[in-house]
Amino acid sequence: MKLASFQADGKDRLGLALDDSTLVDAAEAAEAAGMTPASAGVLTDMLSLIELGAAGHHTLQQIQDHVAAHPHDVPRYAAADIRWHAPVRRPSKIVCLALNNSANKDRIIEGPSHPAPFIKGANALTGHQASIVLKPQYGRVHPEPELAVVIGKTAKDVPAEDAYDYVFGYTIHNDVTSPAMRKEDTFHYRAIHPKPDNPDEVEYVDTWVTYPGRYKGSDTFSPMGPWLVTKDAVPDPHVLDVSCIHQGQTVTADNTENLFYKFPEVLAFLSQYMTCLPGDVISMGTALKPRTGGGGRAVQNVDLHQLGGPVAVKIDGLGRLENPVEMRNG
Repeated sequence: MKLASFQADGKDRLGLALDDSTLVDAAEAAEAAGMTPASAGVLTDMLSLIELGAAGHHTLQQIQDHVAAHPHDVPRYAAADIRWHAPVRRPSKIVCLALNNSANKDRIIEGPSHPAPFIKGANALTGHQASIVLKPQYGRVHPEPELAVVIGKTAKDVPAEDAYDYVFGYTIHNDVTSPAMRKEDTFHYRAIHPKPDNPDEVEYVDTWVTYPGRYKGSDTFSPMGPWLVTKDAVPDPHVLDVSCIHQGQTVTADNTENLFYKFPEVLAFLSQYMTCLPGDVISMGTALKPRTGGGGRAVQNVDLHQLGGPVAVKIDGLGRLENPVEMRNG
């Protein structure tokens, strides 16, 4: 199933796709199918639906069957006429993975031998067709096309072999990044460490450190959507073609098979340290590596600050996320 969060007629809605261009409101469809008002009432928000677990999926299947059997019972909404929200509008966290692509292997001078996560806030989210808003002080800004996994139930200390049991579905994420702000927010300093041979004394170690605040987490730096595709419709998330398109030209083409750490080992590692809650998003890392004979150029060359938009991310089976770019002073 393809689901969406959207607004139409001034009302926020949870949508069920009939096809790529038409949706129904899940709550309206539930009422038309004769479900109780209480059942229909939870079908207004994606997070509430996810928290229902298997019962929510069963309800959606009933709705889908009713709409197929009674196509004129429920109002339809054209995808071209709605305002799209990010599929999950208020996840507790968006967990992103740094440098999680085999194309990065030769560029990493030193780094961890495990997935390296960082967190984005829900403030960064924006939907399909909504503007990525940039300001002059942001400097260079580029897109990062990524597969995103939406968690379906509370995940803590999850064995890798059970990881897919915790998946609700998949969506597309553009992990917008400003290297200019990263440079501004990097400290070169002398860190204090205990001396290895005498823990009662300290030594100063020359080091560099930066944290993904402004340069990853500014408003609109996480376009996401348009669809949330349930996991039953994606048999293997690691065989999907990913492309980034800027102003109609393909920038890079990759496949999720090139992700260095795959989802099971990512969740197994991550859930040792932070509990993943229903609706949380795990963004699996940037698609960078062109297919054999592919061509294209690095996404880092696409400076949205200078070149503008639109910019799109396309993933097999998940759709196409496209956003204009808006320059704004202030």
